[in-house]
Amino acid sequence: MAFKVLKPGMLTLLQDLGRHGYQHLGVTSGGPMDEVAFRWGNALLDNPDNAPQLEITFGMLSLEATQPTSIAIAGADLGATINGEAVMPWQTYEVKAGDVLNFQQPKFGLRAYLAVKGGFLATPVLGSVATVTRESLGGFDGKGSKVQKGDLLPFHATSNHTPRHLPRLAIPNYEQAEIDVVTGYQYARFSGLDRARFFNSDYTLSQNCDRMGYRLEGQAVGQDQPGIISEGIAYGAIQIPSDGNPIVLLRDRQTIGGYPKIGCVTSISGGLLSQKKPGDKIGFRFMTIDQAERERHLTLARIHQWR
Repeated sequence: MAFKVLKPGMLTLLQDLGRHGYQHLGVTSGGPMDEVAFRWGNALLDNPDNAPQLEITFGMLSLEATQPTSIAIAGADLGATINGEAVMPWQTYEVKAGDVLNFQQPKFGLRAYLAVKGGFLATPVLGSVATVTRESLGGFDGKGSKVQKGDLLPFHATSNHTPRHLPRLAIPNYEQAEIDVVTGYQYARFSGLDRARFFNSDYTLSQNCDRMGYRLEGQAVGQDQPGIISEGIAYGAIQIPSDGNPIVLLRDRQTIGGYPKIGCVTSISGGLLSQKKPGDKIGFRFMTIDQAERERHLTLARIHQWR
């Protein structure tokens, strides 16, 4: 009752919604880089919100089913096929014993999510199976290991399949280049010129982009800012180091930091950012806390109502 890993891909990790309540101990949250895609994957199969899935970065994954199940693919289009037949994201598919599921290189976006009916099976560590390799936590082995060739990825077999697909209007727009930002209490420390530069410049994603954070290249801001006493780091925090190039901190971020922060990417825009690749260009757009909370509430409500 498992998928056998024929090829592990560039980076394939088991994720749930994250490991929360331990940041004061230096343990980061982990969880899906694109939370909206993850939630839609479970909704398509009528799974619990937190049912574990595979996060597939850049593709090149090959799996063979040993038992029947239903799957859903959400997020990026990584050129997936079942027995050589192309399948699209944002839909469910029936998988039979012996079927081979392949993911190629990205056609659109960067990260895809593979959900199975009932969720993948693993033992939680600190209340979560989310894989954080840097901290050796989570995953199928509980030690933070990424998926490897020959692994067996267990699930509960089922022969009941319900075809479903997401309406086009509900599919996120991964072409969106504007990333929404809520400013924080340190925003006032930046000059008016730096604020204008930040919100009116294009930034390029550097090669230093991973689950910890995305380092950007472009118009430098806040180079005159002194360091601060290290403090807790929220998801999406935008640190400004001494070279003035922003760093957006994401799911596997460190738990404390001493760089000033000009703002924080919203949870919805953080997912959109995670689908960008090095070399892509983005810009930042101001959003109030009320607007960000409303956007998240409406997005989650839309997912729950669709079930």
